[in-house]
Amino acid sequence: MTEHPQWFTSSYSSNGGNCIEVAVNLAAARGVIPVRDSKSVDGPVVDVRTAAFSAFVAGVQAGTFDAVGKP
Repeated sequence: MTEHPQWFTSSYSSNGGNCIEVAVNLAAARGVIPVRDSKSVDGPVVDVRTAAFSAFVAGVQAGTFDAVGKP
């Protein structure tokens, strides 16, 4: 049985704007997190290795990518 992505959009993306969707249900089986543009569900999907995605999320939570000089 082939697993299919179960797409998820963060609750922080409720503005209906520029959002991404992720399918974390494939992390254990495939070792990747598929990522796509929520406005283009038939568009390309980028597979990000689980460790890289986890490092990115940790960086976001730590403020690593906050804009310099942001008010």
